[in-house]
Formats: sequence, structure tokens, C-alpha cells
Amino acid sequence: MAALLLPTGDGRLVPYELGRTQAITPAGPPSFNRIALAAAHVVADPLADVDPWLGAAVDWDATIAYRHHLWGLGFGVAEAMDTAQRGMGLDWPTALDLIRRSLEATRGVPGATVYAGAGTDHLPGGVPATLDEVIRAYEEQIAAVEGLGGRIILMASRALAASARSPDDYARVYDRILGQVRQPVIIHWLGEMFDPALQGYWGHGDHMAAMEVCLDVIAANAAKVEGVKISLLDKDKEIAMRRRLPPGVRMFTGDDFNYAELIAGDEQGYSDALLGILDPIASAASAALTALARGDRATFDAILAPTVPLSRHIFRAPTRFYKTGVVFMAYLNGHQSHFTMIGGQQSARSLVHLAELFRLADAASLLADPDLATERMRRVLRVHGIEG
Repeated sequence: MAALLLPTGDGRLVPYELGRTQAITPAGPPSFNRIALAAAHVVADPLADVDPWLGAAVDWDATIAYRHHLWGLGFGVAEAMDTAQRGMGLDWPTALDLIRRSLEATRGVPGATVYAGAGTDHLPGGVPATLDEVIRAYEEQIAAVEGLGGRIILMASRALAASARSPDDYARVYDRILGQVRQPVIIHWLGEMFDPALQGYWGHGDHMAAMEVCLDVIAANAAKVEGVKISLLDKDKEIAMRRRLPPGVRMFTGDDFNYAELIAGDEQGYSDALLGILDPIASAASAALTALARGDRATFDAILAPTVPLSRHIFRAPTRFYKTGVVFMAYLNGHQSHFTMIGGQQSARSLVHLAELFRLADAASLLADPDLATERMRRVLRVHGIEG
């Protein structure tokens, strides 16, 4: 196909022709020696008559089909998390419906797993909540997910961040909730770069001081904590916390900047994975993790190293808009027929950003069908007035 005219940051249109490197796919059945949970996106229904900023319309068939794609590559699914636009278009009733449908879809799929986000996002925004109201909100969502047979990812709470006045308030809430869960949970510490409303979580603006509070909560409830996912985009902080976790409590990396080296680990341990970037790089990541499991670190590094510049681009500040890049990758690779998102979030990134994403995905051998990807990029360019 003819070269595309892609915009650059300095306002120019520069010809670009897609490389013809074969996309990376697993050579055989996936086999991992790390737990790898992909936080999965949702596919919007572009034909639904809803106001995108006010209502969520989901294409359930395409959304669940993508979960099957992830399970087939060996990943578990972290459901109804921020990658699924939780709190940015996906409300709690729709999230619960998504969790139900995803759990139902695991039936008959050997090894398919789902962990689901439970939080407090059904509390009314802009209205201060008491700690007791935060606790009841957590209890309500946990009961709903457990009632469906789901495993819990305990999401960070905007309401708790707004109402807590000290680290003791966090300890009170988490101790109460962890004392009630049926099975051990994954605690999710989502940094303010992903959600500005979570600034000062655990009662401290300084991450290292906040880490002490989180570690104390985990130590006091270790039997109810399977692991902790931290999303701070700082590998040194993750490693420091990983080395201090109680025996049997796992670190799940949420670092979409440094995931490759954190998953590989060092002489003192490694991180499992609960990552949004696993959604758009799933095929390559499956091949890399399978290589790591057979002791082939060189292949693991060779596959994942080119994906890191793409991930850093997708998750660049404002990081909370990374979902747009995730869905754009799904569109380019033919997993959905359109580039429309719930909440109208397809508009959250510039055309220049999407053009660079296209280049980086090509460089990382992540585009499954070069001709399809080129044609779909061309359609997006035309919408923005660029022909040729």
C-alpha cells in the first residue's frame, strides 16, 4: 500500500510506510512461570443511541470475544479495572454486568481466570462520604462480586482519599474489609498519575511514607492478601516494597514503564503482572513469558524490549488517558471494527499521539496485519482532514 502521511509534533506531514516484519506470536501453547493478569478494555457500541459523556453502551459480544483472545494466550483477566474505563465512562452497574458476563464466559474454557475490581465508585461524586459509608460501599461491591463467584481486586477508593484524615483511617477501612473477604484479595494501589483524585493515598503525599502504611495493613492481614499491585511508574519503589512483603504475598507489577525488568526479576525475587499494557501487546507478551518460563531470558528481553517505548508512549502524561491508546491498538489489529470508546474517550489523545503510536507498534512487530492496520490508520487520518 502507498505510504501514509503521518503528522509529527512539529506540525509536518511525513511519509511513512509500514515495515513488513512479521508480528510476534506464540510458537506453541502458552506456558508461564509468572502470574499474568491482563487488565482488559471494553468495546463500545457505536450504534447505541446514548450520550457518550452520560451513559455507557457496551458491545458485549466484541468485549467478551477479546477476553477469549486473552485467555487463549495464557493470560488471566483483571476485569472492570481502570483499563476498562472504570471511573471514566464505566459505571458500577455496567461494571457488575461486565464482571458477570466475563465470569460466565470462563465456563468451558480450561484455565480461564477472572479477578474483578471492587471499589466504592457507586457513591455519589462531589458529596463527602463518612468512613462508615466508604466501608459499606466496599462491602456492597465485594458481596456482589463474591456472589457471582469472582475473585477480588480491592480497588483504591476516591471516596476514601477524599474523606480520610490520617493513615489510621486507611488502616481502619482496610482492616474491616479484609477481615470479611471470603478469599485472599489483590490490593491495588493506584498512583495519582493514573487518577489525580487518589493523590495522598494511604494518608501521605510521599510514596515511601505511604508504603509504610500499606505494608502495615498487609502485615496485619497477610492471610487475606494474595498480593499487592502498585501502579507508581517507579521501579525502585516497587522493588523496595517487593522485598518487604510478608511470605506468600505477591507483588503484581502495575508499572507500564518498567514491566519487562520487573517481571524478569533479580536475585532477590520478581514481580508477577497485573498490567494494562498486556492488553495491546498480548500476543508478543505471551511469547515472551513462555520463553522466560523455559529459561530463555534472551528471547524474553528481545521480544519485550521494543514494546517498552510503545508502552511509555501510551502511558505518557496525562497517564489517565492511556485507555485511548489501548483501544486504538485493538482497532488497528482488527479486534474491533471501529475506534469509538465509551465516554467519548477516543478524543482524549491527539492525532499526533496516535500517529506516533502507529510507528512504535510497527517497530515492535505488534501489528498483526500490516495492510489492515495501514488502511485503518488511513481512515483515522481522513477523519482529521489528511488525504493520501
